[in-house]
Amino acid sequence: MARLPSGATGSAPPTLRRARWSAALAGYAMISVPMLLFLVLQIGTVFYAIYISLWRWNVRSGPVTFKGLGNYQTALGDPVFQRAVSNSLYYAVVWVPLTMAIGLFLAVIVNQKIRGQTFFRGAYYFPAIASSAAITILWIFIVSPFGLFNSVRETLGLNPLFELLGYGPHKNWIGDQDTALNSVIILNAWTTSGTFMLFYLASLQSISGQVYEAAAIDGASAWQTFWKITFPLLRPGHYFVATVAVIGALQLFDQAAIAGGPNGDPNNALMTVVLYLYNAAFSQLNFGYAAAVGVILFAVIFTATVIQRRLFGGAPSW
Repeated sequence: MARLPSGATGSAPPTLRRARWSAALAGYAMISVPMLLFLVLQIGTVFYAIYISLWRWNVRSGPVTFKGLGNYQTALGDPVFQRAVSNSLYYAVVWVPLTMAIGLFLAVIVNQKIRGQTFFRGAYYFPAIASSAAITILWIFIVSPFGLFNSVRETLGLNPLFELLGYGPHKNWIGDQDTALNSVIILNAWTTSGTFMLFYLASLQSISGQVYEAAAIDGASAWQTFWKITFPLLRPGHYFVATVAVIGALQLFDQAAIAGGPNGDPNNALMTVVLYLYNAAFSQLNFGYAAAVGVILFAVIFTATVIQRRLFGGAPSW
């Protein structure tokens, strides 16, 4: 082993160490402001909401009466809030896997070398960048009693089939409490699947082509290649898309508010947790109670995210 020159040590020279420290301090200085804003505006607001939820809160004077867990007890015992939670959970359970499946299907299609590939990618993604309010209003007209959907099914002679299922020729799909939420699910599955398509497309393009070449040499069919190779290798993509989808589903607000109004009509069929929170904060000006509802929603979303992390073991670690 070669010996160090006389007087040399194994550590870096002082000048190099100072340069490294200066570079590190400059890097920390650059990220200090964004990190401070994140801690204050994101993490800090969570704790502040917890503090507000313990009081009867006045927007001008601040805390009025300490209520402890009273706001939480009132929320959990309110039948309207219970309906809002059940609607949000039903929406998430149905909408998330449906939209993920459609997004993955579209991603697999546009990932192929087909003519007009760029056009189809843009066409599938276009509903995601359109105005949510405009699309919802258009959808209300489409599924109205004398709208396009009922006219098309009458033209195609499908009314007898729908009548067997209990749906008349002039069904108001948004105005019926039995079909209102499902109508919104179909609407959002169409508008959001393009976004999930892009997420899955990025994951698909990260898979090496050599894997598919080996599968082709082994004689694997298209379905075997997808189910045995593509789908398992998309595990990190599944985790990311599922997490984003569940968070978005539990925060459903604009379509429900536009289609059902502030009360989530008909008969609270479109009442969601965020719409309930909005009413408590801005209609009733009960900010302490609204903060309690927000904390409950945060706990549900956080729990759902942790569960998904356990289910997708191959996802990137925290």
